[in-house]
Amino acid sequence: MAAKLHVAYIVSHYPHKAFGHDGGLGTSVYNLVEKLRMSDVQVSVFVYGQKNEFVLEENNVTIYSLTDSKVKLLKFYFNRKKIEKFINNKIQEKDINIIEAPDWTGITAFMNFKIPLVIRFHGSDAYFCHLENRKQKPKNFWFEKLAINGAKAFIAPTSFAGEVSKELFKIKNKEIKTIHYGLELKKFTNDSPLIYEKGIILYVGTLIRKKGVLELPEIFNKVRKEFPEAKLVLIGSDASDIKTNSGSTWQLMQSQFKADDLEHVSYLGKIPYNEVQNHIRKANICVFPTFAETLGMVTIESMAMQKAVVNSNIGWAQELIIDEESGFLVHPENHNLYAERIIQLLKDDTYCLKIGQQALTRVETKFDINKVVLENIAFYEKIIDQNRKH
Repeated sequence: MAAKLHVAYIVSHYPHKAFGHDGGLGTSVYNLVEKLRMSDVQVSVFVYGQKNEFVLEENNVTIYSLTDSKVKLLKFYFNRKKIEKFINNKIQEKDINIIEAPDWTGITAFMNFKIPLVIRFHGSDAYFCHLENRKQKPKNFWFEKLAINGAKAFIAPTSFAGEVSKELFKIKNKEIKTIHYGLELKKFTNDSPLIYEKGIILYVGTLIRKKGVLELPEIFNKVRKEFPEAKLVLIGSDASDIKTNSGSTWQLMQSQFKADDLEHVSYLGKIPYNEVQNHIRKANICVFPTFAETLGMVTIESMAMQKAVVNSNIGWAQELIIDEESGFLVHPENHNLYAERIIQLLKDDTYCLKIGQQALTRVETKFDINKVVLENIAFYEKIIDQNRKH
């Protein structure tokens, strides 16, 4: 079907042992590349901004590590031109059919390729500034807008992310296709859903204002009034806070918890992902009160592991969860309802398990990477065909 298809990706991070498993935006690309490789699609991955230049040849995948331009003046421009020149040579040499780049920072601004460019809306600076009601630096918008103008088509992980991006960048007469991120379900299993630690409420993600973590102290206080033995476990790296200029969001959170509640809170910092999975399995409930996402991978990972999730209800989240069926959708600032949903699940083990089972069914239907990879291949082939006709 796609034996001759050769797809290329431009990324700033790639979770491969050659780069120290650093993920970032690259994780969803890596998952897709692994499936494309197994579907007999040839893949090239260009990882820019690296310390060393090298090439790795693997089964159906070639990884290129690219360093920055040495030019000091107008580095943003010459860096992009260096990447463009290298990639265009490889397009010709390796017969690459289509190339994909992320929207963040508009890396493909000033670049022109000999093949169609697809931009995937992982979440631009413009998108996050819009959701967080923050002012964007004009230079950042300019780069992202230039990159958008150079793309033939777009992929969005949720229709919400696509619609917001379309409006922000005033995209006209170009297709925006919604294709969810996919999960390799066999890597996110829970063989013992009946075994968990009663009362553990788990949050996984960066401790940063946009993830809604500063709403948790008040929500947790309300939960403990009804369920005093509840425990809140936080996993993820600590970030500084733009609004207060604090160097640590965790310190801000600590100051907002009541002293008695804080004794029931454990912050584990950033830990290896296999350990994170064990904590998800152990949890009674998972909470994600975020204000800004394009999809929210850890939400669907928790759902795949049969956990009842109380999630944000903003835009993208409505495409992940059917409220009161495969989880709960609540606005992060609605502390009363957020706490009520958590209490409801803590008080009724059978109901909590049922929601977890329905969450797994939802993920199997919508986010299975084996189905998602076919959607990506079909879209790439369609854009290539359209380009040939023109």
